[in-house]
Amino acid sequence: MIKSELVQIVAARNPHLYHRDVENIVNAVLDEITDALAAGNRVELRGFGAFSVKNRPSRSGRNPRTGDSVFVEEKWVPFFKTGKELRERLNPGADDEDDE
Repeated sequence: MIKSELVQIVAARNPHLYHRDVENIVNAVLDEITDALAAGNRVELRGFGAFSVKNRPSRSGRNPRTGDSVFVEEKWVPFFKTGKELRERLNPGADDEDDE
């Protein structure tokens, strides 16, 4: 699903809202998540999951074409951990076996 499809689905479920307002709302939510991650904060959406940033330290890597050793700088990468409700919806009945 891409962002425009998400906007269309939300607009269809909320016919009292204008399409451009739904688009602004979706953009605002995504912008807030992005801004929080950029500030180093964690964003948790109960039942869905949590977004956070993880540090990848600098390291020595290899150029696959030449085989030469190259330096890879430290970087911060986004990380998503699914929530319990989402995992259960994706894997129905998977937790039932653990309870026995």
